[in-house]
Amino acid sequence: MKKLPLQGRTLALLAVIVPLLGLFIYVGLKSGPLAPVAVTVETVQARPITPRLFGIGITDVRYTYKIGPTFAGRVEHLAVHVGDKVEAGQTLGEMDPVDLDDQVRSRESAVKRAQAQLHEAQVRRDYAQSQTRRYEDLFALRASSEELLSAKKQELRVAEAALSSAREELARARADHEGLVAQRNNLRLVAPSNGIVAARDADPGTTVVAGQTVVEIIDPASLWINVRFDQMSAAGLTAGLPAWIQLRSREGETLKGRVLRVEPKADAVTEEILAKVVFDSLPRPLPPLGELAEVTIELPAQAATATIPNAALRREDNRIGVWRVVDADLAFTPITAGTSDLDGYLQVREGLDVGDQIVVYSEKALTSRSSIHIVDRIPGSAK
Repeated sequence: MKKLPLQGRTLALLAVIVPLLGLFIYVGLKSGPLAPVAVTVETVQARPITPRLFGIGITDVRYTYKIGPTFAGRVEHLAVHVGDKVEAGQTLGEMDPVDLDDQVRSRESAVKRAQAQLHEAQVRRDYAQSQTRRYEDLFALRASSEELLSAKKQELRVAEAALSSAREELARARADHEGLVAQRNNLRLVAPSNGIVAARDADPGTTVVAGQTVVEIIDPASLWINVRFDQMSAAGLTAGLPAWIQLRSREGETLKGRVLRVEPKADAVTEEILAKVVFDSLPRPLPPLGELAEVTIELPAQAATATIPNAALRREDNRIGVWRVVDADLAFTPITAGTSDLDGYLQVREGLDVGDQIVVYSEKALTSRSSIHIVDRIPGSAK
């Protein structure tokens, strides 16, 4: 009988190697580089998009009044403190008049002196008129010479000129007096509107210059938020759109508002559009000026069209697109994206049709040669 070419030791070795080789191939196909990539997929659906803008802003007020003297002087007293409510016309404080009262009295005396000079000039003019008429009558009767009549007429013209000068002097004296009285009245620091004292930049006894702010008042009714929005997604932003405001100091509380206006000038450096957003009803208590706020604007809803999750977007060879599943194979499909909403959905204008199946998440980067394994959820992903 002819013996087998393999020895018993060789057979035993093959009995060990063959199962190991099979196990290696199995592991390589299931969990190694050749294993299918686990992916989650979603079907492209037609749904309306309600775009929303998100921006960061700070609280501010539309009207701020900086009240101070119109000339250099010393603050005599102040009647308000920061946080006080004031009404229009209320006296907030007063400047030290120094010698202004004496100057007013001096101007009053000057006015009276000018009035006396005017009265004297009127008397002289009336006398000159009567003398002129008298010599005109005498000249008509041939009882006076023409030379005397001409002299009287000259005296009348001089008296009328003196009267005109006295009138001008009186007007000047009155103007000086009224200006000084107005300056005296400006010593009172008066609130021009209802509001709240936001700052008190000087205390009694402090010397300030003309135009320097002593008290700053804000109008709380004009509270608004200066918001910045990304220019890329701000299409359709206009006045009147509803807004939801979240102040940093009130986490979890959402306040309603609206867009008051969109600024005509954008920030060219940061590529942001600036807008003013106001509250539908003022929050109580008022937030401090300068507090950060998160603002969400709801833009007009758009008609139903093909939409995909934002998470499905990929960049391949400088092209934006998605991995589309075609007969269990992958095909990268470039798309033209439209607007998106804050729910994570994106309009697709070109590249996909409703009903197409696309990859949303994958456990690693995909290529056109990747084999995939569809799962419901990938650990660590949103779905």
